[in-house]
Amino acid sequence: MSPYRTTGLRRRAATLGLAALLAPVAAAPAALATPAPTAVLATTPTHPDHAAGTRLGDVRVLAHFDRAAGQVAESIALEPGGDVVIGMIPARQVVRVAQDGAVQVLATMPLPPGGGTTPVIGTPVVTGVARSDSGAVYFLYSSGQGGLTGIWQLRRSGEPRLVVPLPADTFPNALVIDGKRDRFLVTDSTGGRIWQAPLRGGEASVWSADPALAPRGFFGANGMKIHDGAVWASNSDHGTIVRIPVTKDGGSGRAEVRATRLEGIDDFDFTGRGTEILAAINQTSKLVRIGADGAQETLLDAEDGMQGTTAVAVQGNRVYVTNGANLAGNDPTLMLAELQRR
Repeated sequence: MSPYRTTGLRRRAATLGLAALLAPVAAAPAALATPAPTAVLATTPTHPDHAAGTRLGDVRVLAHFDRAAGQVAESIALEPGGDVVIGMIPARQVVRVAQDGAVQVLATMPLPPGGGTTPVIGTPVVTGVARSDSGAVYFLYSSGQGGLTGIWQLRRSGEPRLVVPLPADTFPNALVIDGKRDRFLVTDSTGGRIWQAPLRGGEASVWSADPALAPRGFFGANGMKIHDGAVWASNSDHGTIVRIPVTKDGGSGRAEVRATRLEGIDDFDFTGRGTEILAAINQTSKLVRIGADGAQETLLDAEDGMQGTTAVAVQGNRVYVTNGANLAGNDPTLMLAELQRR
């Protein structure tokens, strides 16, 4: 039996993907709390929209990962040539998957002294990954104690270096590079915040602590993308996707909830058709299309090979989907599908 499938409160944690990795809830640090505007809720229709919208074809498995070694696929960073960089949660690894499905381990992070005290899950993990326009690869490591939590860069020497330290009581989850403003943005799932830090490295600060990002006991802000002059983030506990406008000076405006009834949502991406979204629903092992009007439709589910779906990334007409197999099945995979617009 997988250690990620537990009972009681820990089973509730398991519905949130990364929180399937054990341990009690850690309260958000009072010292980091900052005032934030009230979220503006929006009504979201949930009926399937069959009249129009993106479809997926030629769905196939590109790579299988080693579940026994802790290779629970969590996040995706796309490379121009078609390769994919993925964060592996309990394996504490960053891997590259080539176009032919070959898997190469790029880095394995060390355990901190004492084994780590990562908020909510206890176990140190690698989460979000990102690639800059210059080709540099960055990733998030959460360890709690030990001074290892933060944004790390993969160097050509193979030895990662810490470029932005983050407080030990945060849980950095999604990593996005805001190239327009030369900065990183990071979701903090247990603190319910989005952090910012210079792309050159240095000190991080809270960019938004809007209540719409807050957890409800486990994970709040999770996946994140920059789109249409705003930062969009999913909230796993609330089952929502929120849009936070970026102000002229690069600050954060008031959050607006743009989609609801997505309990257990992890990562998401835009299809290239306005604000149409593909969302990875970890709890129910689904890939869901969310139309611009909020209408939802399941495009892939367990019958298509979804097993604890964690992330999705769109590159042209290609859609990459990771399955962590942390809730259902034992076959974590990277899947590839063709985006079919109609």
